[in-house]
Formats: sequence, structure tokens, C-alpha cells
Amino acid sequence: MNNKIAQALIAGIVATIVFSIFTFIAPMMGMPKMNPPEMLSVMLNVPIVFGWILHFMIGIIFAFAYAFFFSNVVRKVSSNILKGVIFGVAVFIFAQIMLAIMGMIMPMPPMEGSMILLMIGSFIGHVVFGIVVALIVTEQTAE
Repeated sequence: MNNKIAQALIAGIVATIVFSIFTFIAPMMGMPKMNPPEMLSVMLNVPIVFGWILHFMIGIIFAFAYAFFFSNVVRKVSSNILKGVIFGVAVFIFAQIMLAIMGMIMPMPPMEGSMILLMIGSFIGHVVFGIVVALIVTEQTAE
């Protein structure tokens, strides 16, 4: 397996695990409940296991997008953490656009708690996701 492909696959899995852990501990820090796999399963009317599979597939696809495209966009940035922050912000924006589009097509599950805190939590989670991806997909393989 190509080293770049392996790094992207591992980065997607690890970053999605870290993101998922963050969403589970966020309510302990005063954030509203965030459960992307549950949201996906409700929106698509499928069992939660399929929500989890889709959640990980999305994370892996984003990691591949970083490895094969986005790393070239941020090539001049020297810090992998800053690259990850930039990528995480881009992923957050993309996710919000996709949720808005999906919300027009299919019913969205009801959101609990403050929308501002929900957005802040989602933003932080996506930035953490981006940092993990950028730390795993190294500079020499991303070129």
C-alpha cells in the first residue's frame, strides 16, 4: 500500500475517533449533546451502526482530501498544527454547508441546547480533527 494512502487511512480513522471522543465529553464541559453518528442515522432512517460507519467514512474521505489536495494548498505553512487548524476550519465550513443542504432535502433531528454552543463545539471538534489529520499525514508524503 502506498505510504500516502496508508497515512490518510490511518489519519481518517484516528482523527474520527478523537473527534468522536470530543463529542462525547463536550457535554461534561457545558456544551450541548453532539452525536454525529446518531444524527446521520436519524436523517437517513437507518440503524445507528450505519450512522457510525458513515461517520468514519466521512472522516476517512476528509483525510484523503487533506493528503491528496489540501496539503498542497497549505504547503507554505510550516507548522503542521497550523495546517491542521486551517484544514479543520475548512472542514467545519464544508460540513455546515452540507448540513444546510441535507436539511432542505430530509428531516433533521431536533437539536438540543444552545445553537451558539453547538456551533462552537462543532467548530472545536472539526479543528481538533484537522490537527490530528495534519499531524499524521506528514509533509514528505503529502507532496
